[in-house]
This record gives sequence, structure tokens and C-alpha cells, in this order.
Amino acid sequence: MSNRIKVGIVGATGYTGVELLRLLSAHPHVEVTAVTSRSEAGITVADYFPSLRGVYDLVFQTPNDALLDKCDVVFFATPNGVAMKEASAFLAKGIRVIDLSADYRIQDIPTWEKWYGMTHASPETVAEAVYGLSEMNRESLAQAKLVANPGCYPTCVTLAILPLLKSGRLKENMPLIADCKSGVSGAGRKSNVGTLFCEAGDNFKAYGVSGHRHLPEIKQTINQLQHNIAEGFVFVPHLTPMIRGMHATLYLHLQDGTDPHRILADFYQNSPFVDVMPEGSSPETRSVRGANLCRISVQKAPQHDIWIVLSVIDNLVKGAAGQAVQNMNIMFGFNEDAGLQITPLLP
Repeated sequence: MSNRIKVGIVGATGYTGVELLRLLSAHPHVEVTAVTSRSEAGITVADYFPSLRGVYDLVFQTPNDALLDKCDVVFFATPNGVAMKEASAFLAKGIRVIDLSADYRIQDIPTWEKWYGMTHASPETVAEAVYGLSEMNRESLAQAKLVANPGCYPTCVTLAILPLLKSGRLKENMPLIADCKSGVSGAGRKSNVGTLFCEAGDNFKAYGVSGHRHLPEIKQTINQLQHNIAEGFVFVPHLTPMIRGMHATLYLHLQDGTDPHRILADFYQNSPFVDVMPEGSSPETRSVRGANLCRISVQKAPQHDIWIVLSVIDNLVKGAAGQAVQNMNIMFGFNEDAGLQITPLLP
């Protein structure tokens, strides 16, 4: 395989799309050759995204006009329901696909159709998809043709408990609570009254309490790793008045004698994008802003047997575009951190 691959991005005008463009612009083994948008066809990337002036001379094209067939890998940064109709054609031509929507994340088709409210257009392809939580599925990702990039909440939550689940350290049939907060960019770039500045600014609220689409995705992973845990899983997301950032506070019951900090630190010692912080510390969302990082810490609830695991990511990077690039690196045999050696922004 050539040391430089050609990349196409379908649906490149959203927040995830521009984040992909930003990250890939600094990648040593990548040339972005095609970007598509039906609504913005004919407009240059630099005119649409001023932050990319002088970086790209590409023009948005319709999917039919873009030379996607010449790409080695195609990213779908599209709304749910698009990739499942178009990905199979690329796969048939030997082009690898990384889907950042939810189309291939859930293996059980009836469950997916229930939560996403549509009939799946390519159910036969779902079994081929590798779930793209990089730190969990490195070996499978190295051989993958189709990657289902995880959702932002599932990434933030699962990384915090993945080593504990794999080692079977959670107590069965006990509550596992994920209290999560996300910045407004998680809602995407579409027009939505609830994410207007006057609505989201100076405000804090829970949403999706009766059921959020990321709930079955997280439960699917929990079930794969340890039995009799997912039934007690409670997930409550909140919207916070910030642009980027995601914070998960997990309350869990561990088996006696478990040292969660040691388990996490040992598991992630060779993971370049997971930082297990000193015991008792509290990671902040601003400490990962703009970077492909997840910072995790562990504390014991005072005078109680409940453990508290704190996890933060940038929802647009490690929670979306950054993890997608990380998965691409694994798929093509590049260094896992290629193009992703980004220092977080502060302030």
C-alpha cells in the first residue's frame, strides 16, 4: 500500500466534517481529494470555512461529481440514514469506509430501527462493520473494511469503564450510573431552536431522560464485555452552555479488593490518547479541548462503597473526527498518533 492515501469526505459541511478537514490537513500520509455537499456544491472549502483559507483549494461537489471512486477511504460525516444507502457501493470496489453516523453501530437491526425510526437499508452489511472504539478493537480495526465510528457519549462513557468490564470487576445486578454533560456542538450544525445562543446560553438541562439513542449503543458494548451489568445501566445526558467538551461521571459498584486506578493505568499504558490521571484528581473539559484525548480519573465516594470514575473528551475530536482518523491510522498501518499530535487549546 502506498504511504500516501487518497481520502474523500461525504457530507463535509457540518462540525464533524470541518473537524475532519482540520485534522487531515496536518496528516503526513493523507491527501484529501474529494469533499461533497449537495447543498453547497460549487463553493470552495476556503470560502465556506474561513479557518481553512490557505489550507485547501478544494471545491464542494455533489457525490455524483466527486471522484470518490478514486479514494482509498471514504468518511461519511452525514446524518443518520445516508451511509447505509451508499457505503456498500464503495465496499464493493475495495474502498474502505469509516461511518461517523450511527448507521452501523448497533448490530441488532430491530433495535437500531426502533431507536432511529427508519428501516435499515443495508442490514446485511451491518455484521461486517467493526465498532471503532480504537482502544477496544485495535486488532479488528487493522483488518476492517467498514468502521462504525462510536458516538461521543459512548466513547466518553465506555473508555472510563472498559478495563473494569474486560476484567469482570463490576458487581453484577447493581446500578451503573452515567451522568453526562455535552457542549452544544454535539447537536450538530443544523438549525435547532434548542441550541440557539439565547436558549442554550446561561442554561443547563437534562434531555433524553426517557431514552437517548446512545443508550442501546453503550449497553451493547457492556453486554459484550461483562454479563449482568447492562440491565442496571442508567444514562442521563445534559446540555451545557459551552461549544466543545463532554464530561461523564460514572457511579459504580466494584468487587471487593478491586484497585480501579491500577486496572485503568495498566490497561491504557500503551494507549497514546487515554490519560489516566493521579487518583483523586478531577479532569476538566478544557484540558482536552481541540485534542484527541480522553482523560480519566478515579475517586472513592467518602464513607461509601461507590466508586466514581470521571472522564472527559472533546466531543468533536475523540468523540467523532479524531477517533475516526485514529481508526484510519490503525486500518492503514500508520502510527496510531499520525496527524493527531495536537496539544489541547487553553483558554
